[in-house]
Amino acid sequence: MKETPVNKIMENTLEKMRQMVDVSTIIGEPMVTGNTTLIPVSKVSYGFTSGGTDLPSKSNAELFGGGGGGGITITPVAFIVIENGKCRMMQINNYTSSADRAVAMIPELVDRVTELLKAEKSEDEKTEETAAE
Repeated sequence: MKETPVNKIMENTLEKMRQMVDVSTIIGEPMVTGNTTLIPVSKVSYGFTSGGTDLPSKSNAELFGGGGGGGITITPVAFIVIENGKCRMMQINNYTSSADRAVAMIPELVDRVTELLKAEKSEDEKTEETAAE
């Protein structure tokens, strides 16, 4: 692909946006307070554009005009709360769709399944102890 001023504009715009947003912007650094750990979760939206044209000129055949720009929106959406060995998600905004609600319920579902498995295991151990007597 031929290197053009538009390519350079796009590369510079993307590089600056990459510097501003990384994975720790989406899943933030854990904050520990007592026996509770809070992990912020954010939604990142971005867009960019660039363009240019060769300008007609009698004296300079390579006269170019162009520009580029971009925008980023970072919106906090939830906190992952880890407390007493249990994990749950606390959303900041109301659910916007069924999929959002389902994703938010995953940590609670994992905790409940873990509790059920522990309860079954302890019942099996009691049954084995009774059978051994």
